[in-house]
Amino acid sequence: MRTPDLLRFASSSLAGARTRTLLMLLAMSIGVASVVVLTALGEGARRYVTGQFAQLGTHLLIMLPGRSETTGGAPPLFGQTPRDLTLDDAMALLRARSILRVAPLTVGNAPVSRGSRDREVTVIGATYDFFPIRHLSVGSGQPLPLIDPQRSVNVAVLGSGLRRELFGSASALGQWIRINDRRFRVIGILSQGGESLGQNLDDMVVVPVAAAQSLFNAPSLFRVLIQARSGQDIERAKTAARDIIRERHDGEDDVTLITQDALLGTFDKILRALTYTVGGIAGISLAVAGILIMNVMLVAVSQRVAEIGLLKALGASERQVLRLFLVEAVMLASAGAALGVVIGIGGILLLAQLFPAFPIAAPLWAPLAAVAVAVGTGLVFGVMPARRAARFDPVRALTGR
Repeated sequence: MRTPDLLRFASSSLAGARTRTLLMLLAMSIGVASVVVLTALGEGARRYVTGQFAQLGTHLLIMLPGRSETTGGAPPLFGQTPRDLTLDDAMALLRARSILRVAPLTVGNAPVSRGSRDREVTVIGATYDFFPIRHLSVGSGQPLPLIDPQRSVNVAVLGSGLRRELFGSASALGQWIRINDRRFRVIGILSQGGESLGQNLDDMVVVPVAAAQSLFNAPSLFRVLIQARSGQDIERAKTAARDIIRERHDGEDDVTLITQDALLGTFDKILRALTYTVGGIAGISLAVAGILIMNVMLVAVSQRVAEIGLLKALGASERQVLRLFLVEAVMLASAGAALGVVIGIGGILLLAQLFPAFPIAAPLWAPLAAVAVAVGTGLVFGVMPARRAARFDPVRALTGR
């Protein structure tokens, strides 16, 4: 029997049992669609986290007060360390040739008000360099002035959402707001920025770091953002920063330095592993679909005993009967896999419309692997029914036994 004849015969056999064929197609397509959609969600999570870290800045180092080795746990958040990290410490880092910019930070929550309008927001104490390091742009007005970080000036740059809350349609530039019990003049409005690592950039206010330290009575810095001159300078900047702080802190190595690439690499590995895991879990449904194909094909063989007997009586060999049933199984698996890919892509497009901010996308290997596994599963689980059919005795098969 030639290959075209095999395909025609298998197609007619599948078309003759529509309910059974549809059930097997449905099982296989659900398995493939699950692999495609779940791996797309995992890949989307990886891309989202990567994009969030990219928004933090480039060639970035983050200095935290305290060493995890001295406390036996994670670095403390608010300066409970052997020695405070001060503005002078931060500015001393600029002595290193590998360091381009430094942004000392003080962070806290405080009520911000104008007239009868009041809002509890995140207040960030920073310097002018905070804006280029974090890639923050000012939509109107100007960023923080380029002044001595030790100088306390009561000026503020508002997030665009906070500006709307406090001023509505009125102009905010040059107006006064109150943060806690102190007045600040608005000199700039941030461009609309959305969220970055859970922080709403539209709902915050940036003030000079010295003013924030006075506002929160916090002499120690929360963080110091350090921008290296290039990607090749990151390790040199890390070493130089540690040496400078050790020198200033009487030989104590009491700060923690985290590189942006190290954080990103860790999250990337975790999320890739998550993608593979959810893909593997979804792949289990393909094995279940393969078992269904085997069981249904076994039932089909028992229902087609007379047909198999007639084929063998007409001269069909065991090998030809085996090929016939294997072709049916592979056709079912292939059609189910193709349908599953279409359903999976449709699900991805739907999710992309529902959650436009989430960069959902299936990795290229996912649909290819799902289709390969589906066809392989159909072939493997189709062997047993095919071998059973091929071994029928033609005389006994023609009698329906």
